[in-house]
Formats: sequence, structure tokens, C-alpha cells
Amino acid sequence: MTKKPRILLIYTGGTIGMIKDYKTNALKVFDFSQIIEKIPELQQLDCSIQSVSFETPIDSSNMNTKYYIDIVEIIEEHYTDVDGFVILTGSDTMSYVASAISFMLENLQKPIIFTGSQLPIGDLRTDAKENLITSVEIASAHKNGVPVISEVCLYFEYQLFRANRTTKISAEQFEAFASMNFPPLAESGVHLKFNQSLIHRKSNKEQSLVIRKKLVDDVVILKLFPGITNMVIESILNTSNLKGVVLETYGAGNTPNSERFIAVLKRAIQKGIKIVNVTQCKSGGVLMGRYDTSIMLKEIGVIDGKDITLESAVAKLMYLLNEHLSTTDFKNIFEKSLRGEMTDVSL
Repeated sequence: MTKKPRILLIYTGGTIGMIKDYKTNALKVFDFSQIIEKIPELQQLDCSIQSVSFETPIDSSNMNTKYYIDIVEIIEEHYTDVDGFVILTGSDTMSYVASAISFMLENLQKPIIFTGSQLPIGDLRTDAKENLITSVEIASAHKNGVPVISEVCLYFEYQLFRANRTTKISAEQFEAFASMNFPPLAESGVHLKFNQSLIHRKSNKEQSLVIRKKLVDDVVILKLFPGITNMVIESILNTSNLKGVVLETYGAGNTPNSERFIAVLKRAIQKGIKIVNVTQCKSGGVLMGRYDTSIMLKEIGVIDGKDITLESAVAKLMYLLNEHLSTTDFKNIFEKSLRGEMTDVSL
């Protein structure tokens, strides 16, 4: 590039944006317009940095689809003006948010890097500075005038992941996130090393960005456990206006095979409710039809979630439910990888 990459920081809220007032020991919101003054190391990256913050920063626990749209609209407003985005959010719901953004943006040609921290930016042992500095470095990385990354990613504690492959695994450790079914896209050590073969490439760079701002949030997560009653399952599936269910099953996608349980699921599917089978396991995925206990799920039209994460399954449901697809098309499209969120081939 002949000019410095322009990076936009978007702060929505979360621990990374807090700084301690040493007179009162209270935490207050950090002013990201002064980011260079507070973190002068950013000047070594040879990029220009702008920032925009939510008018009222929110705790990650308060995240919802309205805020997803707010983030997307900021990206839309600045998309032609900057070369990359770093989005700072609370880590507790970051995988949900980042996964949703990946589906809301089609034909993305620029990097969008989500990051945050376990400790506030002003704490003595904070992880915030390293996460922020390296995220900006990744967002500004170009090769032959083309961004190295052109997808939605999540950077935390020396690893860059495809965002819709991530899950938060620790509330205590700095290594807060994992991507159990897909390797890191980059690793930061003495050198920042990109795993080029894993990075998603657009086949047609002439296609313009498509932004979808409508999500259907009438979905629920139904986690099975030994002893769960049919009354509970029926109550959940009879929720008013319910349109989608992420069914967390055992192992490779197994469930009870009682006639009543299967009948409850079948009635829900016949009413138009989309049910996606995902595993409760931290790694691996479902293999519909491998065992007798999942053969009937396949027969009644339960959707194969393969190795998709729970967070990404929720986001993909919200996205596809607004596309007004036929039952067959919905199933076929969900079972295909749209943004690199699942492995298409058999596990």
C-alpha cells in the first residue's frame, strides 16, 4: 500500500474499555479518542487509527440483536473510508456477537477483528494492551496491496481465530477462547505468523458487500440431560412464536429414542420450527444416522449441525430464518458452510 492503512476501533462496552481512577479505585470508561496517547506503542504499527464508541457502552450480558445491527451500521457507514475494523466488546458474549456479524456481512473484503480482555486496560497485569495492539496490527496487515485477512475474526491471547468457530472456555485464564474444530488463522509470538492456507479467500472480488440487518430472534437452545422430562421439552417447543431450536445432544448427535420424544420433535418440525442438532461436546460434531438413536432424528427432518459451535448455530438460525426459505432449502443451506463456520465433508 502507498498509504497508511486506516483502522477503525469500535467500542461497544466490556472490560477492555475500563480504566481505573487511582484516586477513587473506581472503574470508568476509557476515552478511545486518546488511544495513541495512552498506548504509544500503536504508533509503531504505521497505520492511522480512528475510534467510535457506543453512546452508552453496554455490558456484554446485555448484548442482543439490536446491538448487532448497531455494529453493522457503523461498519456500513465507514466501510469505504477505512481498511479494517477492530471491534471491542465484552468477552462473555463475544463469540455470539462475532458469529452473527459474520453472517450479516456477505462478500466481505476487509478484516473485522473482535477482541477484548479479561482485565481492564488500566490494570497492572492487563491483557488488554497486547490484545488491542496485535488486533490492530492484524487488521492493518496487507500483502501486495490486499488485506491478509478479509473475514470476521476473533483475537485473544496470541491467537487469531475465525470468529464463528470460537467458544469462550474460561472466565479466569487469559486464554479465554478456543476454536476446537478449526486451527488458528494466525499466532503471535516473536513474529506474527499467518496460516495462509486456512484464511478464507473470496473467489469474486468484484462482488460488493451485502449487509443483512434483519435477524429472527425467536429461537431457543434446548440442552438435553438424563432425566429431562417430556413435559419440559413440550413446554419449550410450544413456546409462542418459536421458529428455531438449537438442540444440544449427546456425543455424536444422539438423543433418547422413545416414541414420545421423537413425536414431540416431529410435531414441532411439522409446525415449521427448524431444529438443528449440535453436540454438547467441546470438540467434534454430530454424525446424523451413525447410531440408532440419531437415525430417527434424520428421518423426521432434524438439521445436521455437523461441527458447528453452539454460538454459530444460534447466529446462523437467526440469519437464515429471515430468508423465507422452503423447509428443504433451509435444511440444505444450513448444512452447508456459508462463512467457514462448519466442515462440509464428513467428520
